[in-house]
Amino acid sequence: MSRETPTERREAAETRRRWVTLAEVLAVAGVLIAALTLWSNWSERNADKAEKASARASEQRESRRFEIRAVAAENGDSLMLLRDDKHDIQTATIAFPSALSVERKDALTDQIQRDWFEKALLKATDGGADDQAGRLPVLIAVTYTDGDVSGSASGIYDVIWRTKAGVFPFGRSLKLEGLKLRQRGGDQARLDALWTRQQR
Repeated sequence: MSRETPTERREAAETRRRWVTLAEVLAVAGVLIAALTLWSNWSERNADKAEKASARASEQRESRRFEIRAVAAENGDSLMLLRDDKHDIQTATIAFPSALSVERKDALTDQIQRDWFEKALLKATDGGADDQAGRLPVLIAVTYTDGDVSGSASGIYDVIWRTKAGVFPFGRSLKLEGLKLRQRGGDQARLDALWTRQQR
């Protein structure tokens, strides 16, 4: 029976140490890979939750948002504020450029009436052609309900109008054709500035 020499024993011990070291490295690598996998799965779940929560919040904001829209009556004597199934208009207030000297109006019937500002607008646009088309900036503020939640919306809108030569001796007539959003929010000063710039 052959006996190992000291050199052979040393080499065998070094080989065993190398295998132990390799096993330790593989074990540590396995732990690291498992930890990275867990962290990746956790962060993906959190990202999904955050994305879903953001989408829900966005949908809720969108459903609660009320767009002020209106259609003209067939004869053009008024603009009817439109309702929708989700939002019930509680109040609607319309302010006009100060230069027209038209008082703020409450649209109790959800209508913007031509006769509120017809004389003032015809006077402001007098001196040109009888047949004209233009836009009158107005500030509209509404309060509404969305289920049990109350909300409000405001903005500066253009009332789209047209004038025509009337049958003598009645002069020009005014017809309302539509309503278009100019900007969300705003105040009387901004409204007056828009009207002044428009009249130059």
